[in-house]
Amino acid sequence: MMMSKVGVAVIGGGPAGISAAIAASVDGASVLLIDRETRLGGILKQCIHSDFGFLRYDEMLTGPEYAFRDISSLEQTNTFVLLQTTVTQILSIGNTFQLTLCNRHGIVHVEAKSIVLATGCIERSARQSGVHGSRPAGVMTAGNAQYYANIMGQLPARSSIFLGSGNIGLIMARRLTLEGGKVLGVYEPGQAPEGSLRNVVECLNDFDIPIHFMHTITHAAGSQRLTSVLISRVDKNLNPIRGSENQVKCDSLIISTGLIPETSLADSLGISIFTETGGPVCDQNNMTMFDGIFTCGNAMFINSLVDYISESGEIAGRNAARYMARERKLTNIKVSKDFLFCAPQYLDVDMLHNEATFFFRTRETRENVTVKVYADGVEVHSSNFLTIRKQEVERLAVSFNTVLTSDSKIELRLENS
Repeated sequence: MMMSKVGVAVIGGGPAGISAAIAASVDGASVLLIDRETRLGGILKQCIHSDFGFLRYDEMLTGPEYAFRDISSLEQTNTFVLLQTTVTQILSIGNTFQLTLCNRHGIVHVEAKSIVLATGCIERSARQSGVHGSRPAGVMTAGNAQYYANIMGQLPARSSIFLGSGNIGLIMARRLTLEGGKVLGVYEPGQAPEGSLRNVVECLNDFDIPIHFMHTITHAAGSQRLTSVLISRVDKNLNPIRGSENQVKCDSLIISTGLIPETSLADSLGISIFTETGGPVCDQNNMTMFDGIFTCGNAMFINSLVDYISESGEIAGRNAARYMARERKLTNIKVSKDFLFCAPQYLDVDMLHNEATFFFRTRETRENVTVKVYADGVEVHSSNFLTIRKQEVERLAVSFNTVLTSDSKIELRLENS
């Protein structure tokens, strides 16, 4: 290996990790970017639909096109990249971190002044979604189906049923239909689709694919290949209603019931996890409650736009490059009950350079609302939204012109316009 000590170690080579590495390198740090796959780009490599980059590049790109632009920018920096490499351990030793890496060359130890966790997310499995059975072939996540179709060029399902209505699932319902498969229906336990309205229209309605709300899949049958699934209605608490079962024949069950931040490395360090997001608690600089360790992208919270993923990577990388050990002065950010979550959860008042970026989701879809930000009871920001959907992450850039201390009270409120 060419280096044993670096300024910033970025773990994860998706859009968040690439953006973090670029930002840290531009800021003057020596950067090591680590990824376990054979190529950079993360999940973007298999996302061939045009749904990326509108905010960042002012045009709609496919996933590979978006990744190509990021990788091209990365190649203009001095970032050192290690592919097919896994981080097996992180130890905090004094003011540095020691990373143990494993790849085809063996075990390697690297020291870093700071770390960016850009480890992305994982899909909920059939078991995590309440589907029981004998584990026959044909039960897979939407991401796996996407990999088979777009990377391997294989049709993974001829007659399929989808559980959940996340964006990847909606897109794959359309993709399988275009490739000659038959999608019998999408079954969503909730009362509304979890994916965007655009995907519901373009991926389901335009292809006459039915979606059934307040329904779930409870059992997958088959010895070798899936032969049928058991569909049940659910009550308001999402519990299957006894006696409402209906068995439907199919050869594939595709799960699209949500994503979970990948926090195994954060957990190994005892980093505090925010229950509402599933990712680490952090401040406006994307530093976790473990000094020197930063987070971004879907490892921080599940995003609805790759543009936001890249932006959070830039925030993390830039601040990781500037990191110096010191005592932070943190003030908690409170939100009204209308919010599902807000990230970050803290402001480091000593490192607040006038503006902070907030990402949030509402609990319920609402129209004509105003998000207001208060500092010590004084309104410092107000943004109006014609529609705010619970399925989508929103962004606020807030300027703080008042003097804040660790005792300051910061609050976000959702009010009718």
